[in-house]
Amino acid sequence: MADLISTYPVLKSFLAGSFSGICSTLLFQPLDLVKTRLQSPIQARTAGLGMVSLLFHVVKNEKVTGLWKGTVPSMTRCVPGVGLYFCSLNWLQRALAKSDPSPLDAICLGVMARSFAGVILLPITVIKTRYESGVYKYGGILQALKVIHTTEGFKGLFSGLIPTLLRDAPFSGLYLMFYTQTKKAVPESWRDGMTQVPTIFFCGTFAGLVASTCTQPADVIKTHIQLYPRKFTSVSIAVGHINKEHGLAGYFRGLVPRVLRRTLMTALAWTVYEQVRYCI
Repeated sequence: MADLISTYPVLKSFLAGSFSGICSTLLFQPLDLVKTRLQSPIQARTAGLGMVSLLFHVVKNEKVTGLWKGTVPSMTRCVPGVGLYFCSLNWLQRALAKSDPSPLDAICLGVMARSFAGVILLPITVIKTRYESGVYKYGGILQALKVIHTTEGFKGLFSGLIPTLLRDAPFSGLYLMFYTQTKKAVPESWRDGMTQVPTIFFCGTFAGLVASTCTQPADVIKTHIQLYPRKFTSVSIAVGHINKEHGLAGYFRGLVPRVLRRTLMTALAWTVYEQVRYCI
């Protein structure tokens, strides 16, 4: 097995990415759940809770385990999703000879790698969002796929495709650009020995903070469409609703938990990925 992994670096990248996806998903699922509920067009209007008060509300009504609702679809999406992303990124870097990408190269590589993984796993993303919202009561992933296909058709499984791509592709492009350029900017002595892991994590955290904030509006639109596809049948309708109900601030609902989750999750994923990649 070790020889096979060494022979095929793309497989190595997939396994390293998948392992990092497991760790980060389990740790940060509660933040994703809170973010989804804060962005829900129905719950946001009726609950009137902030991030911390919503956390306590979930624990009070659904117990501590309620914070990890949606973990199974999250794992089903994130583990192969992160693996596919790193696998695609590795393949693209090797195929295009971009092992040391420029800022523009990094944006293009990140966009291409994430778009591929995002489209393939979009049906699981829809299910994950609905599980976390607490509005839908599916018995499992297979049942959810069947119910959505029966009631909403094939289109329902890919609801929110455009805002999802407008969120994920720019996020990955911006993230990879800031991550690679920040790593180049730090002193070379920080990239080796005991300071290597903290340096990678710091670079990942900074990159995630910028990329998450820039793509927050697309995430809010995506959540609206995936939770209520019959009401929000297009991006323009979702945008009109957000403008009418909340104004500009509406596009940044759930920003804090999303920034925390995406920043820490992606920083951890890259840290674990880089360490595992060099160990196996």
